[in-house]
Amino acid sequence: MNRVKGSARREGTSIGTEKESGLHRALKFRYTGVGGTTESSLEGYVCDGIRDNGEIIEVQTGSFGPLRKKIPVLSTRGKVRVIHPVTVVKYIELSDETGKPLHRRKSPRRGTEWDLFYHLLYAPELPLIPGLVIELALVDVLERRTGDGRGSWRRRGASITGRELAAWRETIPLEKPADYLRFVPFGGDDEFTVKDLAVKAGINVPLAQKTLYVLLKMGIVQRTGKKGNAFLYRAAREKTPHANA
Repeated sequence: MNRVKGSARREGTSIGTEKESGLHRALKFRYTGVGGTTESSLEGYVCDGIRDNGEIIEVQTGSFGPLRKKIPVLSTRGKVRVIHPVTVVKYIELSDETGKPLHRRKSPRRGTEWDLFYHLLYAPELPLIPGLVIELALVDVLERRTGDGRGSWRRRGASITGRELAAWRETIPLEKPADYLRFVPFGGDDEFTVKDLAVKAGINVPLAQKTLYVLLKMGIVQRTGKKGNAFLYRAAREKTPHANA
């Protein structure tokens, strides 16, 4: 969602819904609730929803980078909950240009809560904003594709025409910085490297690097030295993590 300008702001026009995916729409309405409002103008921005208790809802399916300026402004008006979907299982349905289904398959890749750090990498200090909750919504997704020859070569020319919510699994609310200690699967005094985290968490090394970059910026972990050429980390000793650790 972008900043609202001119008459769109004055009239409260819905912004960005034309390209909204089915997944985004489903999450927006699920979290806004029956008594809430969607596509609401607030402080010069359009937020995805406002619940009947005043909580501001923002659904972010991709990078958190675009939220770096928006969320601090919205948070001055009340509690903000950012919903970030994590695709655990993805089903891919391919149709021809007439809409006739050709085949359906399940992607071999399974998403996990650690995927958050691919997207939080671009706004690593966002979780430190008071009153902000980042809630991971673990879901299954149906991705619809059309074999029109205009898509990515990785998809053999098929274009993505939509993403829809296929199944709801669970949620992981991260309500305060200390909640991110769940991503430090070591004892409080244990030192570890990027590779150690990758092995312990069952993720690849690049994702472990991104994770520790974010956690370091948040003050959840601190560097303690080196082991050969590799940095050593451990959970920060401070009771309240901060960005300058």
